[in-house]
Amino acid sequence: MLFSHDFEDGVLHLSLHRDLDVTSRAAAAMRAEMLLYAHRPRLVRLQLPTADPSPASLSVLARLRRLCEALGTPLAVFGPTATPQPPRTIAA
Repeated sequence: MLFSHDFEDGVLHLSLHRDLDVTSRAAAAMRAEMLLYAHRPRLVRLQLPTADPSPASLSVLARLRRLCEALGTPLAVFGPTATPQPPRTIAA
């Protein structure tokens, strides 16, 4: 699975599980397009898996942006979620 999705309160949440490569780009773009047309959300949120996405991931983002613009749907893009750091103890 390339990404997961959730549709809640009119918002389509898309989350890429890994950075895309050339072979997975077309499948991800097609699935995102299908979800966008099926749900017709009022907002799309895209979670990228890395702070420095691959060209294939950026290509899917660009396609999703064009689709959202054509439908008049805002698109919000987020980077990776921060991994919680364990608490540090300081010896006195």
